[in-house]
Amino acid sequence: MALEIIWFFLWGLLWAIYFITDGFDLGVGSMIPFLAKNDSEKRIMYNSLGPLWDGNEVWLITAGGVTFAAFPLVYSVMFSTLYTPLMLILFALILRGVSFEFRHQINNPSWQLLWDCLMCAGSFIPAFLFGVAFANIFQGIPFDENGVFYGNICSLLNPYGILGGMTFALLFLFHGCIWLAIKTENDLKDRAIYLSQVLWFMLLVVCVVFIAASKYATNLFDNFYHNPILYLIVIITVISLISARIFISNLEYWKAWFASALTIAGCVFFGIIGLFPNLFPSSINSAFNLTAYNSSSSPLTLKIMLIVVLLFLPIVLAYQIWSYILFKDKVEVEELIY
Repeated sequence: MALEIIWFFLWGLLWAIYFITDGFDLGVGSMIPFLAKNDSEKRIMYNSLGPLWDGNEVWLITAGGVTFAAFPLVYSVMFSTLYTPLMLILFALILRGVSFEFRHQINNPSWQLLWDCLMCAGSFIPAFLFGVAFANIFQGIPFDENGVFYGNICSLLNPYGILGGMTFALLFLFHGCIWLAIKTENDLKDRAIYLSQVLWFMLLVVCVVFIAASKYATNLFDNFYHNPILYLIVIITVISLISARIFISNLEYWKAWFASALTIAGCVFFGIIGLFPNLFPSSINSAFNLTAYNSSSSPLTLKIMLIVVLLFLPIVLAYQIWSYILFKDKVEVEELIY
């Protein structure tokens, strides 16, 4: 039973790391056609992501792989019930990756505008749909004891699901603005800072509404009621969000970025802790819920996986930290690639 609990929270941690690392990528990509005023600024925005974006997506593969290996029943039901939004996310991420490679191949404004729009769509759609998917998981998915889904993409786009999508999108846009404040200079940096201040207020309002809606649309608060010490997660998340705004005002952008990252992690763990022990709850009948206990792999599989993770996760983290340090400097015009 201990192994199931460990893997439940490792599963949540991997999703948190993915949203932190790829979140600013998705945020910056969503803003390229609107925030940049000329081709040079667009290229700067592309190059602010260039050395890091594909490494960040490794965490998405890892989170999906852990779902498959540690909780295969959840994987099978999740990818059948959420098939449409997950395929849309996949296609959007493919378009985003292709945009990096194709945009600079032809020096033509129409060609470049096409890939800028596809970059925007390929970044915003995953950001929004990840929020929709997780919000629906929080409130429960209509599936029966056989994993048969009684709904469609429209039923997933319910008010709470859309609110979750807005929350994720604003988190990533805010995260991306701070990244641009770190990596750029002059007018582009000034616009990113101003937009981060606007987005911060919007994010604060939407987060408050989302938390209030979660109280009535989900059972996320049950674990918090039974263990009040867990409210520390909510308090830390609120403090992080406020700190991010203070750091921006103080021109301490790296600190603001880490505060934003902690805000994203706090939001993820608010949902993960609220779900426990459920991984994929059913809105039809709680008896159909897929939990960390009834959907996990064998204890031997979980034990072997845990050994592998303990050995290799620190190496991957060390490599990614090194890459961030290596490319920490601002993007210079003369060094543009994309």
